Amino acid sequence: MSWRKDQGRSERGYHHGNLKEALLQAALDLISKKGPAGFTFADAARMAGVSPAAPYRHFRDRDELIASIAQRGFEQFEQQLTQAWDDGRPDTVTAFERVGKAYLAFARQEPAFYSAMFESGLPPDANPALMAAGERAFAIIRAAAERLAALAPPGTPRPPAMMMALHIWSMSHGVASLFGRGDAARRKLPMSAEDLLEAEVLIYLRGLGFPTDRRPGATPPPLNDKPTGDKAGEKAGPWGKAK
Repeated sequence: MSWRKDQGRSERGYHHGNLKEALLQAALDLISKKGPAGFTFADAARMAGVSPAAPYRHFRDRDELIASIAQRGFEQFEQQLTQAWDDGRPDTVTAFERVGKAYLAFARQEPAFYSAMFESGLPPDANPALMAAGERAFAIIRAAAERLAALAPPGTPRPPAMMMALHIWSMSHGVASLFGRGDAARRKLPMSAEDLLEAEVLIYLRGLGFPTDRRPGATPPPLNDKPTGDKAGEKAGPWGKAK
């Protein structure tokens, strides 16, 4: 069901059990127009066509409403990254490239979710469900980084997988935020956002000593999918903040 403003939402939606969804969709519309800090709880109620008191039936305040949107965004994000990674098939590098493209695609296709997830300013540990959703999404990037770290050629120090995950996430997030969203291209690029991210990652891997030559006949890097040398049980907070 679409809950666009021009369709004339009314409080009748609550009586059909749709108030929560109406508020979430209204807040998404507002985020897409004004950003996560550009509207009030009352604005969301007004756009949903309900009284200012109605949202309190489902949300404690505006922050909890945005946290619910961010959680839903991370859940969708995780699904897209998981599908792109496909457990590293058919090979680590190809699968990892798909993850990068999926990251940029999500930011481009779901800018309101992306903004709620990363630009709302909500404390990551204030909402356990949101924090858990962010952890699950980041776990896909870390899994890819662990496989990439395992490709280190003989004689090359193997970088910590967590460090690689944070570096690669930072690159992906930077490209997505600056150039990979429909509302955020501040300057024209001589290449696509996907090509820019691929070039950044190749330069990064080359700096770590990984073979990156893909010309016909080039020797492929050795594949070793054993776990990296990170400490057992080590975990990260939302998007790489170590606990």
